[in-house]
Amino acid sequence: MSVAIPARGAWRLGWWRQAQVCVSPNFDARPQAVPVTLVVLHSISLPPGKFGGDAIERLFSNRLDWNAHPYYEGIRGLKVSAHFLIRRSGQTLQFVSCEDRAWHAGRSAWRGQADCNRYSVGIELEGLEGSTFEPGQYVSLARLLRALARQYPIQEVVGHEDVAPGRKSDPGAGFDWQQLRRQLRRRRPALPRATLAIGEGPKVQHYR
Repeated sequence: MSVAIPARGAWRLGWWRQAQVCVSPNFDARPQAVPVTLVVLHSISLPPGKFGGDAIERLFSNRLDWNAHPYYEGIRGLKVSAHFLIRRSGQTLQFVSCEDRAWHAGRSAWRGQADCNRYSVGIELEGLEGSTFEPGQYVSLARLLRALARQYPIQEVVGHEDVAPGRKSDPGAGFDWQQLRRQLRRRRPALPRATLAIGEGPKVQHYR
């Protein structure tokens, strides 16, 4: 018989024990009494379309060599972060405690609430906007979402394109929301909540 790991064993001060830690200085405190109810999915590759290497970690930790590639000139000085990054291999890295506000969504709003960074967890998927993602990334993402939903009152999982329409379009058409739903259904109990809304903007469906 399988036994769920208690949240206190899986988490420590907002850090998930299953993720590799790579600390980012790009965060600040969440507003008091604001629950974490949303997960925002992103896609990223640096330079665009190139996978592997440590450029993403360097960007999130303010150590990127802006002269290393022509693309970087357009983002010179950018200070951003996400809570998590899921590599093409499925490896999961964490940059910011989920108790803190990572700088991932920018100008954004969801269901009438502005500044999604205040009440969301940001997850970056290594990939090119509009292209497909690896099967292992869906497995790791579903595992992370289960852990987050056990620890926080997460209600919905949406794309960056949903909270910043017209400004952002990631993770894009290549992200398979149905595949994510299938992964979440493969283990029971998958989530502690009765329902969790998964993707896709106006077409958000409930995973039960």
